[in-house]
Amino acid sequence: MALEGLRVLDVTQVMAGPYCAMLLADLGADVIKVEPPGGDSTRQMPGAAGTESPSFNAVNRGKRSIVINLKDADGRAVFEQLARSADILIENYRPGVMAALGLDYGRLAALNPRLIYASISGYGQTGPARSKGGFDLIAQGVSGIMSVTGEPSGAPVKAGVPVTDLAAGLFALVGILSAVEYRHRSGAGQQVDTSLVDAGVALSVWEATEYFSGSGIPAPMGSAHRMNAPYQAIRCADGYITLGAANDRLFRRLAEVLGSPEWIDLPEFANNAGRVRHRAELATRIEVITIRRPRSHWLAVLEANEIPCGPINDYEQVFSDPQVIARDMVVEVDHPALGRLKALGSPMKLSATPPDVRRTAPRLGEHTDEILAEAGVTANEIAALHRTGAVR
Repeated sequence: MALEGLRVLDVTQVMAGPYCAMLLADLGADVIKVEPPGGDSTRQMPGAAGTESPSFNAVNRGKRSIVINLKDADGRAVFEQLARSADILIENYRPGVMAALGLDYGRLAALNPRLIYASISGYGQTGPARSKGGFDLIAQGVSGIMSVTGEPSGAPVKAGVPVTDLAAGLFALVGILSAVEYRHRSGAGQQVDTSLVDAGVALSVWEATEYFSGSGIPAPMGSAHRMNAPYQAIRCADGYITLGAANDRLFRRLAEVLGSPEWIDLPEFANNAGRVRHRAELATRIEVITIRRPRSHWLAVLEANEIPCGPINDYEQVFSDPQVIARDMVVEVDHPALGRLKALGSPMKLSATPPDVRRTAPRLGEHTDEILAEAGVTANEIAALHRTGAVR
């Protein structure tokens, strides 16, 4: 597998950090999930059986679990021993917590100069808000995402998926793999620092462009696009479809398909900039026509004319979609406590080293003794660590 031979210490909980570390595991890295005595809090989310839950399994597959009490001196010593031979460490505590434990980048880099130390937090390791805790909801608000999501006259709405959590995990992954490549050339590790707020701001590409260009403060637009029109959900007789006629060629074809070729000659629709300015009027004209027929009709007509369009699926429809199934985006695994589980496949398709997504997440402390033995801890020392509660 692509990352075989890399060892990762995953000192994270909930979403952003675990997701980042899981992707490394999917690609072949040996990811050691370092959990506190009570385990990652997602182990207790709905559907849990004891300390196992579908939510934990969703972002921790393919890892090994060791329970270490980092508040205990012996526990910290064990962790330092693991860090000496690790390639990558990922943590998502508030800035300052790892330093208070004596496990910050400076301390561990002195023990292992090749260590790549990735920190994911709400606001980042620097700046006046660095000490604040962060959740996806809060980051979506702070980063501006909630100010442009939803209908123009509606209440603030967050994106339906935890976009800043997941994006922070993905940006951390890019940083980590970049640091691995740099280490190949230099032999030196480094710290990777990203945050949920950074991720949300970084994703605001069109919104930042609108604001930086002096066009005002971006506002919510429902399903419409800031830079292209028509590019939004369109109403049909029995619901909505999506339509993306986002250039002049496609718009001309759309006008002809809808039996309104005269639109092409209207000054307000002559180019994309005009269509964007008059997007509401354009959508109204389109829907006067599309509302006469059901979604299936318009999807068939638009697809036959190679005009980008699609259904708006619920998740039952998503996971029964032949394309989604053909791309192996749904897999099944057997979990020792939860039984047969459906899980998400990997969107990364590597021809020579495909990801392995058919492993389950570890049980709490399942690999503690195994990992300690690999680190050179003797059986008697392991027993003593269990007796004192330093490990579990």
